[in-house]
Amino acid sequence: MINRLTGQLDFQAQALALRSERQRVIASNIANADTPGYVARDFNFSQALRDATASLPRPPASGAASPTASNDLGAPIAGPLLDGGFGRLKPTTDLRYATPAQTNLDSNTVDMDRERAAFADNALKFEASLRFINGSVRTMTDAMKSPNQG
Repeated sequence: MINRLTGQLDFQAQALALRSERQRVIASNIANADTPGYVARDFNFSQALRDATASLPRPPASGAASPTASNDLGAPIAGPLLDGGFGRLKPTTDLRYATPAQTNLDSNTVDMDRERAAFADNALKFEASLRFINGSVRTMTDAMKSPNQG
């Protein structure tokens, strides 16, 4: 039962942790926009999320309980991602170098327009993940209320 309840939140928790890490990488790029020789970094979010959620149990297709469902507590939320320390991703997140749109005399590859757009896009999707988690928690608490509580 607990697995089914936490299973609803696991995917969004993994996405939230990855969004946070991506925001940190983009902020680092923006902070080093004037550093000579700095090479902008980023990672493929969809591939990282696919890798992070590969070990999560899949919900049954028909909505019925899976034959392996039990009453154990299961894996902690976002546990595989946060093994590198408090709030830090494991070094398995594959950081890649960003391809510069145009060359620069000081070999800095940070494109501020691209970084600002990526920062705003990632912040918006981070907020969406928070809203999905909030909605899931609200739905679960409403389902657990007795009919007399309204």
